[in-house]
Parts: sequence; structure tokens; C-alpha cells
Amino acid sequence: MEKYKEIEQSIIKKYRKDIWSKFVKGVVDYELIQENDNIMVCISGGKDSFLLAKLIQELQRHGKVKFNAHYVVMDPGYHETNRQLIEENAKTLNVPIEIFNSDIFEVANTKFDFKTACYMCARMRRGYLYSKAQELGCNKIALGHHFDDFIETTLLSMFYGSEVKTMMPKLHSDNFEGIELIRPMLLIKEEDIISWKKYNELTFLNCACRFTERTSLLNDGTSKRKEMKELIKNMKKVNPHVDQNIFKALENVNMSCILGWHKEGKKHSFLDEYEKNK
Repeated sequence: MEKYKEIEQSIIKKYRKDIWSKFVKGVVDYELIQENDNIMVCISGGKDSFLLAKLIQELQRHGKVKFNAHYVVMDPGYHETNRQLIEENAKTLNVPIEIFNSDIFEVANTKFDFKTACYMCARMRRGYLYSKAQELGCNKIALGHHFDDFIETTLLSMFYGSEVKTMMPKLHSDNFEGIELIRPMLLIKEEDIISWKKYNELTFLNCACRFTERTSLLNDGTSKRKEMKELIKNMKKVNPHVDQNIFKALENVNMSCILGWHKEGKKHSFLDEYEKNK
């Protein structure tokens, strides 16, 4: 049996409960993919995005809803060896990728300092991806964010952003009309993705950022997201379900017991309704 077929079989059989079923549940529960959608699947070269590509392929083959998919890699200025690894993995996994180039790493590496480079890089990446989706006539962009990304983002927003906020399963674009961003892997845990990768003896890009390389002497390798990972890891020693509870809390907000909220630029306080409810 060819390697890619073994990999596909592992998704459907060995990892059916932890990966495939959770993927399908996320797609169905949050209504992420509809009939005749034209989806641009974004592949960065890491484990998450390549697994997303395989899951989308499986859904195309076995799902009831008919849709089209483009598997797109944006090269922001990778080293030749990193780009080659992406191409080799695409061939191994039988993912028909389309690569397009950008100068994002060069711009971030020369025009921004350490504090702003990551933010600006992410913003530029998003702009390039939306433009590419528009060029391809796609109405949706699929990203490979997983369950742990959602939990970490929630805690980051609370601890460093002073607000309760998380990633959303899907979002309408503010700047590119008719394009929606979707995250079909939001229920899949990172530990299961790592297990799938190891089981199939696959090696993916980890971080190929050239800016990080240049600032390695200034950066001790820590980050706020890594801090959240460690925090959750330690909390799970006391409560193994703490991450799941955080996720459920985002679906179970008690609006009668919060101090305030804001929506569409307008602030609200519990005092607005307090006297009416006495």
C-alpha cells in the first residue's frame, strides 16, 4: 500500500475517535461547509495544516456535501530547505498544493522590531491569503487552528488583553466581501495531532520564521502562548478536564452574572438592566 493511503487509513480507522469524528462534529455543529462551497485550504507546512488538508480530502470523498477545495501554500520567504520539505510532504501525503510567493519575511525582517514583527507578519499573511482566495474565486478560507489554540487564545485574552475573547469557528471578512474564514479542527486536541504525526513517521516544519532566527540572541525562546501551554498543563494535573471546561464555559456564558460586555463597538453594563429586574 502506498504511504499516503496508509496515512489516510490511519485517520479513518486508528484516529477515528480522536481526529476524524471530532473534525466532522466541528464541521456539522458549526455549519462550516455547505453545498458548492469553494474552499481555499491554507497550508503553512506544519503538522496542523497538513492534517487539515487530509481531513478536507477525506470529507470530499466520503461526505454527503459536495464542495471544491484548493490546497494553497504561501511562501513568505522560506529557506530553500524548508520549502523543499513542504513540497516533499505534499507529495508523500498526496496533497496537490499550489505555491505562491510573497516577500513577508523580508519586510518583517527589515522594517519592524521584535515587538511588532509577529503582529505585522500575521496581518500581512492574512491579507495575502484573502487576496489569493479572491483570485481563486473561493468563498471560504480554511485554517488549521486546533482545540489547544482556542483555549490558549482565551486565556491570553483574559490575562493580557483584559477581555473574555476567543477564536471563532467561522468569521466573515471585514475587508474582502463574500469570503468567510473557517476553522474545522477546533475540536481536535494537539496531542492527538502529534500522535498521528508520530504514528505515520512524518516530519513537518515547526517554525520557519527568519525574523526569529535573527533575534534568537534577544529572545530566550519563551512566549506568552508557551506560558499558557505550561499553565494549562499544570492545571490539568489537578483537574484533567480544565481545558474542556474552559471551552464549555465559552458556550455557556451566564449574561446575568457578568459585569459588562461590548458588541459592535457599544459597551453595556449590568447596571443597564439592574433596576428593571429588582
